[in-house]
Amino acid sequence: MARLLLLLCAASGLLLAAVAAIPPPEEAARMARYVLHSCDWGALATLSAQEGLRGRPFANIFSLSDGPPGPCGGSGVPYLYLTDMEISVQDLEVNSNASLTVSLAQTPYCRKHKYDPQNPLCAHIIFVGSIVKVNDSEADLAKKALFTRHPEMESWPKDHNWFFAKFNITNIWVLDYFGGLKIVTPEEYYSVKP
Repeated sequence: MARLLLLLCAASGLLLAAVAAIPPPEEAARMARYVLHSCDWGALATLSAQEGLRGRPFANIFSLSDGPPGPCGGSGVPYLYLTDMEISVQDLEVNSNASLTVSLAQTPYCRKHKYDPQNPLCAHIIFVGSIVKVNDSEADLAKKALFTRHPEMESWPKDHNWFFAKFNITNIWVLDYFGGLKIVTPEEYYSVKP
């Protein structure tokens, strides 16, 4: 029995090591999917509609998810749980265009390798596109994706009129190695598994 338990532990360790391995730099689309799925939050930049800041860039942190955590890899769609009371959402009501940056700096990976968050080896992905409310058929998927990673969301005040939204990706830039950004098309991004 002890031997079987030891074998199971060793097998699960190998499986976790295989799952945790990041894609190689030449697979930029897979890297983009991997980084997004590894992240629980990102920096969303909007063009401010606020008095005194109108038209200027404004970045804010948002919890996100492309699916439940684990090796299945998620959908690649960044889902968010938003309220019109939030200042960045007010910006998005005027101009839905935004950029979203996610980085492995929020995971143990960069700390383990002693990579500064600005080091290209601490991969980060910049998505450009727009924020759109999800339709009824996609709401259950968004809810599962977000509430499995962020269970606290279920108890947020109902009178804030929360809604599910997604980042509609039009452009993707990957910085995961030296030599500059790599451009990935949405078609390439959605066609690979992380």
